[in-house]
Amino acid sequence: MAINGTSTPRPLTPGVYVPTVAFFSSNEDVDVPTVENHAVYLAKSGVTGLVVQGSNGEAVHLDRDERKLITSATRRALNANGAESMPLIVGCGSSSTRETIQFCKDAAEAGGDATLVLPPSYYKGLLTTAALHEHFRAVADASPIPVLIYNFPGACSGLDLSSDDILTLSQHPNIIGVKLTCMNTGKLARIAAEAPPRFLTFGGSADFTLQTLIAGGAGIIGGVANLIPRSCVRVMDLYRAGKVEEAQRIQAVVARADWLAIKGGYVAVKSALQSYRGYGALPRRPCVALSAADAAALKEQFSESMELERTLEKSA
Repeated sequence: MAINGTSTPRPLTPGVYVPTVAFFSSNEDVDVPTVENHAVYLAKSGVTGLVVQGSNGEAVHLDRDERKLITSATRRALNANGAESMPLIVGCGSSSTRETIQFCKDAAEAGGDATLVLPPSYYKGLLTTAALHEHFRAVADASPIPVLIYNFPGACSGLDLSSDDILTLSQHPNIIGVKLTCMNTGKLARIAAEAPPRFLTFGGSADFTLQTLIAGGAGIIGGVANLIPRSCVRVMDLYRAGKVEEAQRIQAVVARADWLAIKGGYVAVKSALQSYRGYGALPRRPCVALSAADAAALKEQFSESMELERTLEKSA
């Protein structure tokens, strides 16, 4: 099957992937020009790939057509600005297996190269381990592009896949990785050590990039990289170069910034983007933008990491 004009999707490689935030106009329509501009900014910062329709991307606030619109706009912007080879991951989780499969097909048609799939959790009490495994296998069988498991108990009624679950699913040829937003580095180490070599184990936050790499992980998928992409990449580059002490120093700055993003969620990331880059503050209701006073206070809290980011940008 031809996808994105090629015979196969773009392969995923180890590195830093950015789960982009969604952008809206004042009437809450999708702001396509800002979606495109932000994708280009991130691509030029040296990250490995982008993710749309993740938790940071307000996937649960988007309808099916809007999901396809954001995916296609992101892919179009990358292709038009020298990033044709950059992989694009698309969040495709849903409460039913049927709709998850449909989202995966939509993602491929709109230019996605892989999907990121949360476990279905609305009827958590009715789902056996066997049923959960069958869900992922059915999705992977039907998806025209590869699947990554998205383990995020905080977004799934506490449902937390074990390392045994993920290692079992890693044997499926179309399940190629996992994002661990459970923040369990022991689980990450077990999966990285025992999964097939083709299987990519990603940390789900930039504040434990070094821990992920030391445990054998492939990199991170971290929301704070919307704001400080070069700093997140720098941690990985320094570690790979054997400059561990310097990597620890940068990791500490990234971790402090990430804690602000974790506490405030994507609303905090969007507020900081507005403060520092001039766009992006508006979420979709029922979430609301920060007050002017809170936004100013948050801007000051992010100043350390933004100073580092500016330094890295100037030296690039």
